[in-house]
Amino acid sequence: MSGVQQFSVNDFDAEVLKSEAPVLVDFWAPWCGPCRMVALVVEEIAQEFAGRLKVGKVNVDENRTLASKYGIMSIPTLIIFKNGQEVERLIGYQSKGELASAIEKALG
Repeated sequence: MSGVQQFSVNDFDAEVLKSEAPVLVDFWAPWCGPCRMVALVVEEIAQEFAGRLKVGKVNVDENRTLASKYGIMSIPTLIIFKNGQEVERLIGYQSKGELASAIEKALG
């Protein structure tokens, strides 16, 4: 996975909330079909926005406290954080165009 980090409860604050750059976080699980489909889109986005956006994934099965903290009810859920705050939330499969447009808006 080029350009896509794995975030956990141990590094979420440092990597996401204290990040200088905006961060796209993909909340997912290995058993989730739509999560696997959106993972390909997330990887493309990581390459396209390299240098302007940090991209990472949180496995909700391994990080239940994070999933609970952010009210993740269904996956995949993609959240864009900027300056430690959630600025955009997309639930379910997103096309590359939809996701890129949400990111451009958040970066703007």
